Amino acid sequence: MSVALSASIGIQAYSVAGLWRSIRWARCARFILGGLAALPVGIVLRLHLEPRAYALAIGAALAAYGIYMLLRRPVVLKGGERPAADVLVGALGGITGPLAALPGTWLTIWCGLRGWDKVTQRAAYQPYILVMQLAGLGALVLVKPQQGALAGAHLAYALPGLAGAVVGLRFFRWMSDTQFQRAIYLALIGSGLALALK
Repeated sequence: MSVALSASIGIQAYSVAGLWRSIRWARCARFILGGLAALPVGIVLRLHLEPRAYALAIGAALAAYGIYMLLRRPVVLKGGERPAADVLVGALGGITGPLAALPGTWLTIWCGLRGWDKVTQRAAYQPYILVMQLAGLGALVLVKPQQGALAGAHLAYALPGLAGAVVGLRFFRWMSDTQFQRAIYLALIGSGLALALK
């Protein structure tokens, strides 16, 4: 867990730095508030549930959703701001973040459903993921140090992840909003299958 977290934290920090001027912190705060409020539930579930059962369920759901969205016309929720829904989506990530190391999955789906452009989407979920991973790691260190502690050697895993983030950011800039959304669905399918088959 700490290896994956250390690599991901490096990637998210780089991404947030690259998107800094596009981030609307007032919007992000709603997601983060919900996530932090629900994080203790995710930690308790991680410590007491059978990992295989929830990994299979979450993975299958993500893969099915990604396939469904690739095969149909894009779904966009109409209307303005939805602060209560934003907090709820953030809370879902607070629960599943510790369970499956995927705190941003529900927020990524939510941003796509809102019809936001690629920069607005990433400027919402990248800061959320970074904050939730740092908070999740801190919580794991407090309640079960052997599962959450970062050894110095684990930081080396952040370097390949960071290199991938640099390449990924270049592709992101070339993509249209439609291509970006399709890439998100493919990533959800890949993540879901990897989790289900883990």
